[in-house]
Amino acid sequence: MYLKSLKIENFRKFGEENNLIEFVSQKNSLSSDEINIAKATTLVVGKNNAGKTTITEVLEKLLEKKSFGENDYNFSYLNNLLQQYKQDNFEYLPKFEFELEVGLEESDTTHNLITNIVPFMNIESTEKKDFKIVIKYLIVEETEFKEEINKVIAKYGNGDNYVLFQKYLECIANTKKKIQYYNENDDLVQDKFKLSNLIDIKPIQANKIISDNSLSSIFNKIVQYKYKTENLDDMNDHIDTMNKEMTQKVTDSHDGYINNALHSIESKDKLSIRLSSDINFDILMKQLIKYSYVEQGLSIPQGQFGLGYSNLMTIIGEIIDYIEQYSEDTIHSKLNLICIEEPEAFMHPQMQELFIKNINEAITHLLNGSSKKINSQLIVTTHSSHILNSKIHTSNSFDNINYITIIDNKSTVVNLHDNNIINGNDKSAINDLKFIKKHIKHKVSELFFSDAIIFVEGITEETLLNYYIDNNKDLSKYYISIFNINGAHGLVYHNLIKLLKIPTIVVTDLDIKRDKSEKGEKYKENGKNKIGEFTQITDLNERVTTNVTISKYHEKNNINDIPTHFEDENLYITFQSQTIEGYYPTSLEEAYILTNYNNDILNSVLTILKPNIYNEIVGDPINKSKLKENSFKLQKKLSSSKSDFANELLYQLSINEDSENEPKLPNYIVDALDWLKEKLNPDEATS
Repeated sequence: MYLKSLKIENFRKFGEENNLIEFVSQKNSLSSDEINIAKATTLVVGKNNAGKTTITEVLEKLLEKKSFGENDYNFSYLNNLLQQYKQDNFEYLPKFEFELEVGLEESDTTHNLITNIVPFMNIESTEKKDFKIVIKYLIVEETEFKEEINKVIAKYGNGDNYVLFQKYLECIANTKKKIQYYNENDDLVQDKFKLSNLIDIKPIQANKIISDNSLSSIFNKIVQYKYKTENLDDMNDHIDTMNKEMTQKVTDSHDGYINNALHSIESKDKLSIRLSSDINFDILMKQLIKYSYVEQGLSIPQGQFGLGYSNLMTIIGEIIDYIEQYSEDTIHSKLNLICIEEPEAFMHPQMQELFIKNINEAITHLLNGSSKKINSQLIVTTHSSHILNSKIHTSNSFDNINYITIIDNKSTVVNLHDNNIINGNDKSAINDLKFIKKHIKHKVSELFFSDAIIFVEGITEETLLNYYIDNNKDLSKYYISIFNINGAHGLVYHNLIKLLKIPTIVVTDLDIKRDKSEKGEKYKENGKNKIGEFTQITDLNERVTTNVTISKYHEKNNINDIPTHFEDENLYITFQSQTIEGYYPTSLEEAYILTNYNNDILNSVLTILKPNIYNEIVGDPINKSKLKENSFKLQKKLSSSKSDFANELLYQLSINEDSENEPKLPNYIVDALDWLKEKLNPDEATS
């Protein structure tokens, strides 16, 4: 048996849609002979306060390990109900609703299990080998609730809305509620079913390292597990021998001395004592065994053990302890969930990157030779891009990753699968998916945790945009990731970006196709060798682009009627679509030169990098306007030194103390950044 999905409705930030969390199936779990933690792990990723921990909280409350409270309701949902109540419309009362879909396997035949699930089964679910449990947390005293709400509205309805809402919450808190179970046909299950008879959960809050002795308790669990499963009889024989020897020594030394003193007061027939050693396995492991680690031959106390390794061992110890406390039959008669919350605490990036692999190898080694197999599903919540990488690369898949983000102030779940990141299953699509899996490891996984994303195609764009965003009072408040990736390869990410719904700018180049005669290159005409001119483009008529991104969205190579930009859901594709000083630039470098031809900082950079070309163009006396007429020539001359151009610009911008003298970004990028401001904060967007 395994948990296939959980739907959360109107609980905390979760609303009534985009609220389905999908879990890894038992078929890929740890019940096989070859343990693979990665395949058995459901990953829940997202930024802080998106709703990741809510999933574990819901499961614990449904299993009655924690109680529901009035602050667990989605406040937007409650407010909508309150507005209806003010109109005397009580058709709907506050409730939570959850839906669990559970899959069955051939081995699920125990009597307890069958008895528990019968009320939720029908012919269709039997054929599909799954069933659904609908759980509602409902108000019991409906009439009393309506009366109390009407009193609150009458007293506070025309006053402070905050006070009204707080009194409304108090009514909800003071009204009796109960959990009721329904099958997928919405039929009430009337028997004494409890979800805790079907599901067990082990939450592991992995950052709870609170004392110098914490590690000892974890090692004790692991060592005790190994001895109890393999060597307990042999160890008990040693303990019995030790107790006999200790008892004999204590008795010989002190028994007679103490009893003689007692017998001087009272007859030995009425009062005597017996001294004996009472060491057992648990006392031995918990109190008499000392843990330390060896570093360069020195014994180091456990209090100096690194927090990252301590955290990792804490997680492993908790899992081993969970396995040990159940009999084989019990583990297989329940749906067992292990939830690890934000395990990245105290771990350096490399340890996070290897997290799932390390857990997998450690547990495999510790359970080696044991007859007891893990038969559980693992759920990991994280905001670590490194653990995300660990999951993707260890399992070689995006499957079973739930991305949670906030849209319109509600938790929104995006269920990632390989087949919805890349369309199709031909060789090209398969290769694209392989590329994303490999490429995402190098910084790009940060996109899952970004407020916004900008894809660029060159070092100049990456360097300049980082600088200008850092110095923008609106955009600098957000975590905006800039990724430098070739346009053709960047296209591969577009499906994933749209799934994640993160506002994304794609900065690309118009890439006007030119003949050699227009690019300052050697060419032949009528059998004669000639040197081409550096042609400035003033008209797009009959011009085509070589840019694959533009071709995809424009759906044709001819660009005489190209729009200013393209928008596709949360994607904004921008390029040099308009003339600057009468010319169409075909790269950021050229657009930057045309925009800032008269700027001192830009002229200084060009003088440093290309002094001969610069002097040849501007002449003597200097005429900076000639830079406009030679922008394409300068772009070509800078093509082999773009990194130098970007870094020298950054240096000059950094030491500049006159903001009025700062070069401006080209308008096509300014417009894109304005779009981004609006997406990030529509109420405060500035032009």
